[in-house]
Amino acid sequence: MNKNNKTKKYFLAAVLAAFTLTGCNRENVIELQPYNQISEDVAFQSKENIILSVNGMYQAAQVGQYNNANPSSAGRGYPFGAAYFQQNDMRGEDMVNTAAFYAITYTGTWDPAGALNTVYYWVDTYRLVNRANLIIEGVTKAIASGVISQAEGNDYIGQALFFRAFSHYELLNFFARPYKHTADASHLGVPYRVKASNSLATIEENASLPRGTVAANYTQLLADLDQAETLMTSKTTRSAKNAIVYATKEAAIALKTRVYLSKADYPKVISEANKLNGLYTLTPDPNTPFANNYGNTESIFSLENSATNNPSVNGALASQYNGRGLIAISPIIWNQPAWLASDKRREANLVRATSAGVLFTNKYKDTSTLTDASPLLRYAEVLLNRAEAKARLGDATYLADLNLVRNRSLAAPATEQYSAFATNVEAVNAILMERRIEFLGEGLRWNTIHRLQHDDLTPFAGIPAKYRNGQNPTGSDYNIGTPYVIKSTDVPAIPYADYKYVWPIPTLETSANPVLAAQQNPGY
Repeated sequence: MNKNNKTKKYFLAAVLAAFTLTGCNRENVIELQPYNQISEDVAFQSKENIILSVNGMYQAAQVGQYNNANPSSAGRGYPFGAAYFQQNDMRGEDMVNTAAFYAITYTGTWDPAGALNTVYYWVDTYRLVNRANLIIEGVTKAIASGVISQAEGNDYIGQALFFRAFSHYELLNFFARPYKHTADASHLGVPYRVKASNSLATIEENASLPRGTVAANYTQLLADLDQAETLMTSKTTRSAKNAIVYATKEAAIALKTRVYLSKADYPKVISEANKLNGLYTLTPDPNTPFANNYGNTESIFSLENSATNNPSVNGALASQYNGRGLIAISPIIWNQPAWLASDKRREANLVRATSAGVLFTNKYKDTSTLTDASPLLRYAEVLLNRAEAKARLGDATYLADLNLVRNRSLAAPATEQYSAFATNVEAVNAILMERRIEFLGEGLRWNTIHRLQHDDLTPFAGIPAKYRNGQNPTGSDYNIGTPYVIKSTDVPAIPYADYKYVWPIPTLETSANPVLAAQQNPGY
């Protein structure tokens, strides 16, 4: 990249940063006004700058920021970098918070103003939504004016729609009750923003949006994903690495299997998953998607990381989960008898043991330059999503999908693979256990807990109890095959009826939006 291009890139980044606000108080609006027109002119007047704008959206998805006052040095991996994995893991019971980083999330002691790890999950997710909306609107105009071709522009719009849908879905998982909380999902969801904050009028409009219902939110985000699928190109049109680190038609389909599972629309889970038949294959070794995370046959969508695009170790998976040892594997999952002692996912290439016997995931391996990709969608998940949907519907072919994922990690698949279960409940429980093992340390545990509240077959009733907070586990507590028993010194469960089950809408948002203030989650 020559000097002029570097200058242009930094200028564009600064301009686009002006549009990343969330709640928008009046002072911020006044401050931002002079830059609005500049961004519209610069960001979408050439193909080169459109590409930079799209790349900026990916950077916003991976890094985020933690502090409005000093954003340049405050990257924390919001909303889909390291913070995505950590927040989702820390709400579950299979990983342990060993330091102060995620104590608030781990113990459920958040508040609307001071719990910054939750506050900035909201802030940075809506920043990403705004980036996506800017691209949708800007690229649409660029197509109309002939700056970019229809086909290429559609692909960029589709990628933005994908992020817009994914962002709102994650917000729903933290700030709203699950889809099945009411019979018709008429309970409060989140504000669904479909307009860019690029003028005083749209800033004010977004700043006064109410929470939609969960049903309406799901309808909109699924419509976004359907459109994204139509507009985006297939992975087959991209090089190996770019087919993984840029959203594709297949990524939209894979995400839909997750969303429909949350909605309990099992026929749609199956029909969407079937679209990916023959397009992906599981790697023979369960370590390969992590050892070769930019070039394997099962990674559907991952965010790229490098020494240069991770401004601090706080945004890096390898740092948080491995090098710094901030998040350990819990004895709760390690000791599960259903997890065979000989399973390859217990081996050193995927699990790191300290001299004291404490276990950490070794999925994220590059602790020096922090280049591990953030694995957001893998084909193994699609298969298990379909397996669960089939099992719930009484379709015996679920077993093929379940064993396909599990068998590659078994020492003796011919004798250790699952045979048919006697009941749907047993089948679903086996699939759910496989999910816990397969995606350990990949930020999917909370998604499962959340959607299973008061489930008809395998219900949860709140946030499960966890291993003690704020220190490394005791090595002797790891005993394969001997279920861990919760102690009085551990973190107690939070019942579903407790107000702490859902996060509070941040004070910085409710103070700017009286409508949201009146819709704050009860108890805060």
